[in-house]
Amino acid sequence: MQWQSRAATAADVDALCALIFEHGANPWNHLPRAEVLAHLHGIGDGSTRAVLAEEEGRLLGFVSHVRTTWFHEYQPLGRQDDAHAYVCEAVIHRGMAGRGLGSELLRQVVAAIHADGLDDIYIDRHEENAASAGMMRKAGFVEISTYDDAERRPNGSRRTTLCRWQTPVGQPG
Repeated sequence: MQWQSRAATAADVDALCALIFEHGANPWNHLPRAEVLAHLHGIGDGSTRAVLAEEEGRLLGFVSHVRTTWFHEYQPLGRQDDAHAYVCEAVIHRGMAGRGLGSELLRQVVAAIHADGLDDIYIDRHEENAASAGMMRKAGFVEISTYDDAERRPNGSRRTTLCRWQTPVGQPG
């Protein structure tokens, strides 16, 4: 059977929470329980959106995002005041790791964000998280900044790398 993707709904929130806390926890990920729960419960009111993958009713992974202005200082000239998107969570069931599911879900989220009229998309990761770095690269994200972030990154280099996906010049958003 092939997996399918769809937009997450409020009815999916409990399963999304269970998946991220079971399969997303590792030394590189910052997953403060209250913040993650609040973020995912935003699916119910539309402040958070997510695309999930499932196979025969089994949740395999998801990528969530929000509309924001948090990264205005990284916006291209002339667009500093524009809304943009932040990909908040990306998690895949451990049994599906390395099969391209995360990159494909991330590409689908990029398409959905563009369909909503946003051209700039941000995502971050622990500087040393090679699996996330590969997934982000495959989906078209480029590194734009790395900075000290000891509060969110207590392990390894204790640094965060911020990446951006921007509509290429001449390509419709």
